[in-house]
Amino acid sequence: MGAQTFIPRDYDVFAGLDVDKKSISVTFTDHQGFLKSMRMPYSVEHLVNHVRKHYGDKKVAFAYEAGPTGYGLYDGLVAQQYPCLIASPSMIPKAPGQRVKTNRLDSRGIAENLRGGQLKSIHVPTTLYRELRHLTQLRDALVSEVVAMKQRIKSLLLMEGLEFPPAPAGSQWSFMVKDKLRKLPCSSVVRFKLDQLLDNLEFNEKQVLKSTREIRRFCQNDPELFQCIGYVKTLPGIGWIVASQMMARIGDWRQIKNIRQLPAFLGLVPTESSTGERTERGSITHSGDPRLRSKLIQASWSAIRQDGELREFFRTVAKKHPRHLGPRVAIVAVAQCASLGGVDE
Repeated sequence: MGAQTFIPRDYDVFAGLDVDKKSISVTFTDHQGFLKSMRMPYSVEHLVNHVRKHYGDKKVAFAYEAGPTGYGLYDGLVAQQYPCLIASPSMIPKAPGQRVKTNRLDSRGIAENLRGGQLKSIHVPTTLYRELRHLTQLRDALVSEVVAMKQRIKSLLLMEGLEFPPAPAGSQWSFMVKDKLRKLPCSSVVRFKLDQLLDNLEFNEKQVLKSTREIRRFCQNDPELFQCIGYVKTLPGIGWIVASQMMARIGDWRQIKNIRQLPAFLGLVPTESSTGERTERGSITHSGDPRLRSKLIQASWSAIRQDGELREFFRTVAKKHPRHLGPRVAIVAVAQCASLGGVDE
């Protein structure tokens, strides 16, 4: 989404980079073929100085794989007025029979694909949205810890033959239930382990609340971001959590060329294998952020209870599929509609 079109004929030299935390393997090539490969320290300054010294009179373009080193290299190159593409590893063409993988060969492959115009850059978020991503990812990690701790508590009780305190639906982990768990009769060792798990659960729950408040504060401090989240929240079933994570992933809305890109970006469109007049569509692609996709589908269940039009759409889609598949297919279709802003007439 939002990536500018890269035209190879506009450049003279193509630099493919294979990056790790300490070094960069770089291959330079031009329209005539291979120039040279080398390894250098992970330093934008070192890389730029080398390019200016050896290719100062030429137009140079760079590319590297998206990975754990983030956007620092991209930021440094763009700040020096060099074009740079960050390609998704799964979208970089590779020879089917290639069995040898080294940093040098990877950098050469990236350089050749860049020269051939076969690379497409991922959407690179601005600093504002990168920071929002940090917050939403932190919250997701803490929520995962809460879920894991609850599972460990239930597993301990099951192993020891202890019954989990009964509670009404929706209040299984209320303060009253936790208090009963604190007083549950058991051996001293089990009591110690259960208390430690409960302590960790309560700590992580407080951290989730703290991170949620920080996300809200961060968004409220930027008027445009706050306004965008307000617009997203007008969609049925979507609240602060889903809206903030959508904005963290989508980034600057100005870089969205077509709203119909969103379902594909979120992995909510079906896979397809079509030949000639035969069309076969399968399950959704599952590309993009799985946690956001999961939240959108959860929000869609709430949306069909709130919005009559979406509810009718859900029923229509569900009726077209077998009973055991209908609801699952239909709720994904509702999530796709929600990402487009409503039912597509």
